[in-house]
Amino acid sequence: MKRYFTAFLAAAFVSGAAFAQSSPDTTVRNAVEGTVKAMQADPQARGGDMARITQVVETHFVPATDFQRTTRIAIGKAWSTATPEQQQKLYEQFQLLLVKTYAASLSQLRDAQVNFKFLPSNTAAGAKDTVVQSHVMSNGGDDAIDYRLTNTPSGWKIYDINMMGAWLIQVYQTQFAEQIAKGGIDGLIKFLVDHNARS
Repeated sequence: MKRYFTAFLAAAFVSGAAFAQSSPDTTVRNAVEGTVKAMQADPQARGGDMARITQVVETHFVPATDFQRTTRIAIGKAWSTATPEQQQKLYEQFQLLLVKTYAASLSQLRDAQVNFKFLPSNTAAGAKDTVVQSHVMSNGGDDAIDYRLTNTPSGWKIYDINMMGAWLIQVYQTQFAEQIAKGGIDGLIKFLVDHNARS
């Protein structure tokens, strides 16, 4: 599972201007190749320094995504019942969880020879949402990865990924629903805080 998170993480490094000017598939291509090159060119990151790899994620990955949208969808109907303060805490803690997950996964690509293939998205003019299909090839493996993007005022941004037939948001929706059923919104916040403190 980790290498699928890695592939999603790799789809992140591109400036806001590039997002605004690029088609969805070009955006993903630039993001993937840019992130891998940035990490492999950094001596500390290439050496396995997790603090440095995490910094790469925070600097290049987070600005290129729409994690607020990811959080809102993953929480589901309960999002509308949360207070603004609770929503902010959920967003912050979920983003931190993703950053740590991606940093750990990205570290596996430090010395890997990775090739990517991206299929045209065939996105209709004026579309607000689209999917880009790709293949990640490394160490003799060929993994199909689908990226879901939303068209924001600053361009296309990735907010979900299909891993082994399951969209990332759907996986978290199930986990989050269980925590909300047990302890409400505050219970979910505590779950995320505790999880992040352990990782």
